[in-house]
Amino acid sequence: MVCVALRFFASGMFLYSVGDAENLNKATICRTIRNVSLALKSLVHIFITFPGHRRFIHIKEEFYKIAAFPNVIGTVDCTHIRIQRPSGAHEGDYVNGKSFHSVNVQMICDADCLITNLEAKWPGSVHDSRIFRASRIYQRLPLGEFSGVLLGDKGYACETFLMTPLTDPQTPAQQAYNHAKTRARIEMTVSLLKSRFQCLHHLRASPDRACDVTVACTVLHNIASLRKERAPRVALDVDWDNAAIFPDNRNGRLVREQYIANYFS
Repeated sequence: MVCVALRFFASGMFLYSVGDAENLNKATICRTIRNVSLALKSLVHIFITFPGHRRFIHIKEEFYKIAAFPNVIGTVDCTHIRIQRPSGAHEGDYVNGKSFHSVNVQMICDADCLITNLEAKWPGSVHDSRIFRASRIYQRLPLGEFSGVLLGDKGYACETFLMTPLTDPQTPAQQAYNHAKTRARIEMTVSLLKSRFQCLHHLRASPDRACDVTVACTVLHNIASLRKERAPRVALDVDWDNAAIFPDNRNGRLVREQYIANYFS
């Protein structure tokens, strides 16, 4: 069962192609992939934990080594997983900004490309920042539970715990702050995930099952990373940028200005 599921996750082949390779019928393959996906999903709280499997100081130091951005505990972004057209009244909710059906999956990663937080349940039409605001991690961060900040792209509102780029950096300090190299770690992580598991380029499944497969692949990605398995060569996977739909938090802007003055001047 595990080998059948891994073949599908890694190759993204049609179910009947996997069945031919394993000499099993399509129904058996479908049931097997479902069972293995749910088994892996049950391990999500063991292998996906925020801010990560390492100490706070190690997480911050590894991010700092990238481009000298201090106090970072994660980078956040969303990626679209293409799915087949779902049936039912909510079919339109899954049509994203590029006019194909998808689920929009939010991920947070550390500097070692380990996924530390995951939200895999939203239709493709839902904006990245709306997913973030509805997430459990968004509720926890303002409470001071974690000492550090996330980095996000310009589609997110600047918050005291989420640093976003300036729209028009003028000074050398502002340009240094805007350096995208640290923030791009999440794009690298998504690229690694989709390269390891080709099925995530197009899941011919219902939204719920597509989300379960995505979670299963994410758990496997973290297991492979923790075991230091060889990473595939990847081309950077960059989803399109969404315009912000929420205004910056005033205190968030003040924190961003302090970052620029204290660390990048």
